[in-house]
Amino acid sequence: MPTYQYQCLNCKLQFELRQSFHDKPVADCPSCCGIARRLFSAVPILFKGPGFYVTDSRGDKGKDGGGNES
Repeated sequence: MPTYQYQCLNCKLQFELRQSFHDKPVADCPSCCGIARRLFSAVPILFKGPGFYVTDSRGDKGKDGGGNES
């Protein structure tokens, strides 16, 4: 189950909850029992492996910057 970060609307407490994908994104604050909303944050993207751009869908014409050979 994934862990989600929440923030209380009343006391601004931030906490984490483990919830299923099918659970509603609303929770109760453990401090004041107020309503808490799920916070969203950016997910880092990590590109691994040699030749990542070589395996792109680009052909040989994209390497030299032009498409016309003279």
